[in-house]
Amino acid sequence: MTNAIKLASSDLRELIYAAVGRAVSEGLLPAEPMPDFAIEIPADTSHGDFATNIAMVGAKSFRLAPRKIAEIICSNLILDGSPFARCEIAGPGFINFFLKQAWFGTVVKNVLQDGDDYGRSDFGENKKVMVEFVSANPTGPMHIGNARGGSIGDCLASVLDWAGYDVTREFYINDAGNQIEKFAVSLEARYLQIFKGEENIEFPEDAYHGEDIKVHAQNFVELHGDSFVNKSSDERKKALVDYALPINIDRLKSDLEKYRIIYDVWFKESILHQNGEIQKVLDILSSKGLTYEKEGALWYKASEFGSEKDEVLVRANGHPTYFAADIAYHYNKFADRGFDRVINIWGADHHGHVARLKGAMDAVGLDGSKLDIVLMQLVRLMRNGETVKVSKRTGKSITLVDLLDEVPIDAARFFFNLRESNSHLDFDLGLAVEQSSQNPVYYVQYAHARICSIISNLKNDGTELKENVSLDVLTASEEIELIRHLACLPSEIIEAAKNYDPARITRYSIDLATKFHKFYNACRVKCEDESLMLARLSLCHAVKIVLKNVLTLLKISAPDSM
Repeated sequence: MTNAIKLASSDLRELIYAAVGRAVSEGLLPAEPMPDFAIEIPADTSHGDFATNIAMVGAKSFRLAPRKIAEIICSNLILDGSPFARCEIAGPGFINFFLKQAWFGTVVKNVLQDGDDYGRSDFGENKKVMVEFVSANPTGPMHIGNARGGSIGDCLASVLDWAGYDVTREFYINDAGNQIEKFAVSLEARYLQIFKGEENIEFPEDAYHGEDIKVHAQNFVELHGDSFVNKSSDERKKALVDYALPINIDRLKSDLEKYRIIYDVWFKESILHQNGEIQKVLDILSSKGLTYEKEGALWYKASEFGSEKDEVLVRANGHPTYFAADIAYHYNKFADRGFDRVINIWGADHHGHVARLKGAMDAVGLDGSKLDIVLMQLVRLMRNGETVKVSKRTGKSITLVDLLDEVPIDAARFFFNLRESNSHLDFDLGLAVEQSSQNPVYYVQYAHARICSIISNLKNDGTELKENVSLDVLTASEEIELIRHLACLPSEIIEAAKNYDPARITRYSIDLATKFHKFYNACRVKCEDESLMLARLSLCHAVKIVLKNVLTLLKISAPDSM
């Protein structure tokens, strides 16, 4: 699991420390503490492969002009035995460093050696991280927001796994509380209407009006007939929910599995009510003097922990609120299951809930800063430049299932990760099925298929990948640019993990495909010079590995032919 960029950056930092040390010992620089300085890859790599601002940030400490500091450091640099060939001073004192040709060959070898593991790192130190995402209401089908949240959450979990964290994917099933009562009322009304007529049984305005409720009621009748018509409402509603809710949950699971999302844990809210976990957090808050009674309800002093107002924990009727259950659920994540960090993917409409839940973690004696919320903006479905709001098949709002009936799963997962979660997303339904370079997922997959074709054709001609090939002949700018991008993958994954931004990996794959197509058009792989042909074949294999790894991380197929 090699990170050539990290190693070169670390080497460069040591070279700079050593150069400054020599300059201080010779009296060229004062013996002052080393300032913090940055090492980065310039946007324009024609200026250098790496750059540092040591001279700029050191001006105050060393009491010299940045340009003078840069000259002193450069004159004391010893690059022998390092990955660097030379350095240059630019502008007021930036120092640019140029890598030796051998470094680029080493990158290709690293990719070939690491294979399926190239890009992985131990950055996360195996810390336990939970990503909770989708957690759709089990009383109905999943909507387009759930589709985006599913793709973002699942790909973020993959990014964290590749960055070296111990990751758990979790779905929180809201199988208790108001929405389940509403589900029960809806089912009961539809059940009674079958026997007593719609004109005699009023359907509540705020109940669930979907066709799925009617289907559940009818199927329940086929199993139980009218045996529940004359039973108590509570008994009837319980039987209907006990029948319909598991079906809905199983459907959620199968729909998400079709979308290539497999959860490690399906956690039921009802467990928190049954095993006393809600009461436990209520007791903790009360023991700290953070609750009070008002108008028969139990309140939490949320305003003391960053919220705009206090919150009800237990209603006057004795039923805990959703917020009380949410506190208990997150207490369970941290205190009972020992996660080092918890990440929730929420819709942007939950923005107001972020501070109060993080504050509640502090209130119960945990660390709210270890709870991170990724807020996800809305998706707008587009076709031919116009907004699409209903399914062609059902005439209703488009669900996840409707979407996957219309566009390939590869396209759905890729498109939902094209933008950061905090930006609005226009999903072009026409583009998602288009087989052209305008379709980004097709464009990336085609690069993989094109490499497979190159490798196959050369193999048919008797040329295959060999070990110990000289890669120093890969000197064309298109080759260097492509190799440099391969080297960046481990760092890109780490940055995506640090910033909770799996869209970085989608963009990386598009850039990699672009650089490969550019290389393909400029550099013939099959050529007269056998050493050059073998080196370019090695590079093709390396690019193929990286494309497949990135697509695998995103759970998108890497086709051998298209």
